Amino acid sequence: MWREADLIDFDLIFYLIIELLIFLLLVQGLGYVIKFLHNKRDNRLFKVSEYIPEEEFHSIKQVYYLSIMTLALINILIIIIIGVENTYYLVLFEIFLSIILIEGMPRESLKDKIVLFTLIPFASMMYILTDMDLVYVFDLVRIFGLFYASMYYYRRFEDYTETNSLGITILLLFTIIFISLFFTTATEHVNLLDSLVMVSNAFTSNGYAILGGTILGKMNAIFLVWSGYILSGVGTATLTATLIIKHYDKKFKELEELIKDMKKE
Repeated sequence: MWREADLIDFDLIFYLIIELLIFLLLVQGLGYVIKFLHNKRDNRLFKVSEYIPEEEFHSIKQVYYLSIMTLALINILIIIIIGVENTYYLVLFEIFLSIILIEGMPRESLKDKIVLFTLIPFASMMYILTDMDLVYVFDLVRIFGLFYASMYYYRRFEDYTETNSLGITILLLFTIIFISLFFTTATEHVNLLDSLVMVSNAFTSNGYAILGGTILGKMNAIFLVWSGYILSGVGTATLTATLIIKHYDKKFKELEELIKDMKKE
C-alpha cells in the first residue's frame, strides 16, 4: 500500500512537471510571435494604421482589455458553478486564456511570479494528459489568480483610456453583453458558448439563433460576427474621415482662391 501510494504521488508530480514545461513552451511561443510582430511594426504589411483608422484602433485596444477582464471573470464563474474539467472545450478555453493572461502581465517582483504561477491551468492540463479530475486545489488557487488578473486588466483599460483621452462608452457595451450572456443562459437553457453565439448575433442584428453545429463551428461563427462588426465600424470611420477631408480640402481651395483674388485687387 505504501509503495502504491508513493507511485501515485510520483506519477502526479511527474505529470505536473510535464504540464509546467509544456505550458511554458506555449507561453514562450506566444511571446516570440508578439516580439516578431513588434519588430515588424514598421513593415507596411504589419502596420495597423494601414488597415484601420487610429480612432478605431484605440477602441479595439479598449475592447481587448475589457475582453480579457471579462473572460477571466467568466472563468471564475465556470470553476465555481460547473467545473472547467466537465467539458472538453472549457478545458481548452482555460488553457488558451491562461496563456494570454500570463503573456500580458508583469513578472518582475515575487508577488508577480506567485500570481503567474496561480494562473497555470494545472487541473485542465491534467485532465487532457491523464483524464483525471482530482486536482481541485489548483482550481481554488486559480480563482485568486483570475480575480487578480481581471483587476489588472481593468486597471490597464482605465490607464489606456485616460492616457489617450478616450470615452468609456465601450464599458456600457461590455456590461450589456456580460449581463445578457448569463441571462440568455438561464432563460434559454443553453450553455455559455451557445449563449455567446446568440448574444453576438442579436447584438450585431444578425438574428437570435445558434449558428454552427460543432464547437469549432460556433467559435468560427462568433469570430465572423464580431469581425464583420469591427470591419463595418472601420468602413464607417474611414468613409467619414474621407468625406471630412474632401470637405475641408474644398474649403481650403476656396480660401486660397479668395486670398489670390484679394492680392490681385
